[in-house]
This record gives sequence, C-alpha cells and structure tokens, in this order.
Amino acid sequence: MDNYIFLQHYWWVIVALLAGILVFLLFVQGGNSMLFSLGKTEEEKKLMVNSTGRKWEFTFTTLVTFGGGFFASFPLFYSTSFGGAYWLWMIILFSFVMQAVSYEFQNKAGNLLGAKVYQGFLVVNGILGPVLLGGAVATFFNGSNFLVDKGNILSDTGSGVISQWANASHGLDALLDPWNVALGLAVFFLARILGILYFINNIHHKEFIDRCRKRLVSNTACFLVFFLAFAVYLLIKEGYAVDPETGIISLEKYKYLTNFLEMPLVLAIFLIGVVLVLFGIIATILKSNYTKGIWFAGLGTVLTVLGLLLVAAFNNTAYYPSNADLQSSLTLANSCSSKFTLKVMTYVSFLVPFVIAYIYYAWKSIDVKKITVEEVTSKKNTTY
Repeated sequence: MDNYIFLQHYWWVIVALLAGILVFLLFVQGGNSMLFSLGKTEEEKKLMVNSTGRKWEFTFTTLVTFGGGFFASFPLFYSTSFGGAYWLWMIILFSFVMQAVSYEFQNKAGNLLGAKVYQGFLVVNGILGPVLLGGAVATFFNGSNFLVDKGNILSDTGSGVISQWANASHGLDALLDPWNVALGLAVFFLARILGILYFINNIHHKEFIDRCRKRLVSNTACFLVFFLAFAVYLLIKEGYAVDPETGIISLEKYKYLTNFLEMPLVLAIFLIGVVLVLFGIIATILKSNYTKGIWFAGLGTVLTVLGLLLVAAFNNTAYYPSNADLQSSLTLANSCSSKFTLKVMTYVSFLVPFVIAYIYYAWKSIDVKKITVEEVTSKKNTTY
C-alpha cells in the first residue's frame, strides 16, 4: 500500500476511535437527560448532578479533539460539514455550552434563574446532544446536500470557496431523513443506558440504584428497536462506491454489507462491540449486585462506533456522500491533508496512549469511592 494511502487510512482510524470514545462519554448527557424523571428527591438529583459533573469535561474535551482531528486530517470535510451544516453543529455546540453554564452557576449564591432552570439546561443538552450527534453521524451513510468545486481556488471569477451547501437549511435538513433520526434516537437511548450503568457503578443509594435497574430495561428495549432498524437498513441500502483508478463515485447495491464481508476484521470489531454492549446490559439486569456493566458496555460502544465508521470509509467508499451532486462526495483520497501534514501528525498521535493513561489515572482518582447522600448534602463536599 502506498505510504500516503496508509496515512489516510491511519488517520481515519484515529478519527473513528475518537468518535467511539465520544459516544461512550455521552453517558454524561444520557444521565442528565433523566434528571427529573429518575431523580425523585432533591438529594437524588444532587447525586446525579455531582456524579456526571465530575466527568463532563472529558466529554466536552473529546468533542473538541474530535473536531480538531477532523480539521487537521480531513480539512475538506471540516469546511464542508462544519462550515456548511453550521445550524446543526451550532445547536450541538450551544447545547454543550448550556451544560457548562449549568454546572458552573446552578448552585451559585444569588443566581437569578434558579437551580431548576440550570438543571433544565442539563436535560436539554442530554437530549439534543446525543440525538443531533447521532443524526450527524448517520449522514456518513445517507448523505448531505452540498456541492464541492476545487476549481474555485484557481478561478479568476470564483469566490475561492471550495464547498457550499445546496439549500438554505444548512444542515437541519438532515433531521428530515427518518433514518438519520433513527440513528440519532439509537445514540440517545444508548447514552441513557450508559448513564444508568455509570450511576450504578458510581452512586451508593439503594433505592435510587434499584430504580436505575428498572429503567435500564425500558431504555434497552427502545435502543434495540432503533439500532436494529438502522443496522438492517444499512446492510440492504445502496452505498457510495469509489473507483480507485478514476475516483468516479457510483451507487452500489449492498455496499456496506459487502464492506463488512470483505473486511472480516472490521466485522469482528463491530460484532464484538455489540456483544460487549449487550453483555454489560444483561449482566446488570440479571445480577442485582453487579456494578461493572459500564466498562463492558463502554468498551463495546467504542468498538461498535469504530466498526461503523470504518465501514463508511474503507474499501473504496465515499464516507460523506453528496445528495446534490454524487461526484462532490468526499472520500479519504479527495478530502485529506497533504502527505507531509499527515506524516507530521502521525508522530504527534503517538502521544495519544499517554493522554489515555492520564484520563484513566484522573478517572480512578476521582472515583476512589462511590458518591453518597451524606457527601453531596455536605456544603464542604458538594461540587455542584
């Protein structure tokens, strides 16, 4: 394999891995979305807010890193999606800003809005964040309405803008596709499942944990409906094949099913991820004293998302199809940075294991013991 092609694939793996970690860390949003329905007393709400509040920076930082990784390795995607579909991304980012503001101010003395309003911000972020991020990821398979013309760079009359959105919705039209919504809802209920599993692992409060285990069943049922529907749809739909010689993009029946079958390692990653998610859920439901489900389901989430995104781009597939002009679709080859940039960035990526090790150390230090009502009701120990 050509070195440049290898670097393109290597950096797609890095971006896909960051996406998987981000979806796992959405347990913060999933937990917050149930703040008013799962927390029956003020003490329980404090337990939930303090539990997720100790991890929300990980999610926000990973979201920024994911965007930065895309910008550096596949800048044409960044300018096309983040620049063209800006209403979709702005709503996502604004909901995360609401989250940060809520954690900072909800218990500040003299705040004008009151704690419940700021808690409502957490719920809004807990719903919008996962649904819209899932819908945005679904466009990797279902396409978006944009046009790309690299000739504008050299044109004397052109504006110099390579890509532009083909309608005035600027990304909101993605929510009109029911299959984008289906994956968005699957991510939403998965985030709730992960949030529940995290609470079970992190909080010491019997009545609350018993309620979490009951709520786990209903959220799992909803997740399976939307996830399985999208998975079946993905396997039978047309995909966007790229001719490696000419770069011409065409529709191909069962493209994503073919990708799975022709890349058994990717299929194994995806299936192992699904099995781990289900094991974490089922073990927690069946064993009343089991608290480690978050780790199996979390690792499974990372692997499942990784497998999906590899199928979206590998094996000569356009990972960001254009519904306005098929040949404007983005591929690894036509949207990546220069060989020099990717090579330099590859050396930087070797620091990633040290960053992960630091996150693991910080996580373990924070979770030395489970959160209790006594801790969060004490002014000395309450964080939020």
